[in-house]
Amino acid sequence: MQEQQKPKRAHNVIMENRRTIFVSGVEDVDSFDESAVVVFTDCGILTVHGADLHINRLSVENGELNVEGEIHSVSYSDDGPRQGGGFFSKLFR
Repeated sequence: MQEQQKPKRAHNVIMENRRTIFVSGVEDVDSFDESAVVVFTDCGILTVHGADLHINRLSVENGELNVEGEIHSVSYSDDGPRQGGGFFSKLFR
């Protein structure tokens, strides 16, 4: 029997002038502070490193994230399946 997979949303990363980043295809936020934002996306774990970072908008329902600040780097990692959910999943249990 085949496992049913949920349909993936479109995943896009749009950065403007290294000050604002828009991400779609976001499943959950793992952690965030003024130097890093770590999110689970349909394409892996996305980490945004920088300074004075803050989340302007987050919609897990729509899978959208908007972060502002001084962006130094954006990277992906594939650390296997998620364990236990992200920050907001833990907060609202």
